[in-house]
Amino acid sequence: QVQLVESGGGLVQAGGSLRLSCAASGRTFSSYAMGWFRQAPGKERGFVASVSSSGGNALYADSVKGRFTISRDNAKNTVYLQMNSLKPEDTAVYYCAARPAATTAWGSSYYNYWGQGTQVTVSS
Repeated sequence: QVQLVESGGGLVQAGGSLRLSCAASGRTFSSYAMGWFRQAPGKERGFVASVSSSGGNALYADSVKGRFTISRDNAKNTVYLQMNSLKPEDTAVYYCAARPAATTAWGSSYYNYWGQGTQVTVSS
């Protein structure tokens, strides 16, 4: 069982930056690949980024590539999402998810555990 708690969301102007954090419970965090997903009002939840269990590999949605960076600190049981050059279309609830495997994955069905989400709002 893994429990995930996101933090770091908020209101930011377009062009600004935010860093999201996701703290995980449990002693097996380093065996899970982690992902970030987001859901805007009226839209389905979509993939943002994923990092392998070791932190050595990352995968990004085309819409955030070059602007967002996913990373993890296994000693702190925490995964991060650094978001730069934010755009109004990045406005969404951002969810952290854990996948019981070493490798990254796009699809939400590959992730077993989810956080409650944190709101990110980007004003124009």
